[in-house]
Amino acid sequence: MLHSTDNAPKSQFTPSTLNPAAPVKTVASPIEQATIGRTLVIKGEITGSESLYIDGRVEGSITFKDHRVTVGRNGVVQANIAAREVVIMGKVTGNVECSDRVDIRSEGTLTGDVVSQRISVEDGAMLRGSVQLSPTEHKHEKPETAKAFGAAAGKGN
Repeated sequence: MLHSTDNAPKSQFTPSTLNPAAPVKTVASPIEQATIGRTLVIKGEITGSESLYIDGRVEGSITFKDHRVTVGRNGVVQANIAAREVVIMGKVTGNVECSDRVDIRSEGTLTGDVVSQRISVEDGAMLRGSVQLSPTEHKHEKPETAKAFGAAAGKGN
């Protein structure tokens, strides 16, 4: 027997009671990310267990092994960076070691050596240093090594 839902209180009907097979939608939690603003200057060792966005100036070392470090357009970093993923839109001087990926955007500059599984360098980005790629599938093989000087994307000094 069908009942009219017009007279029923609204609180009784939720997506899960109307269609028990439908999944309950959950609200995704916001990505936890610390931010170093453009007016901040930090000297020393920075570590953490959340992603980091740098739009200011950092000198020292940055270690976020399981998270992303993003250097914003205004960011100036003179530090070695160790992270799962590094995105560079500003200026970085120092070595970068990633367990996953380095992404140098068109306005980004990196002066230092890179060790990563993957690297992406957009046209216009600047990369000065060596690049060592070590894919996870072939850990027993020697990693490839490439020297990059001057602008990336095949441009010379």
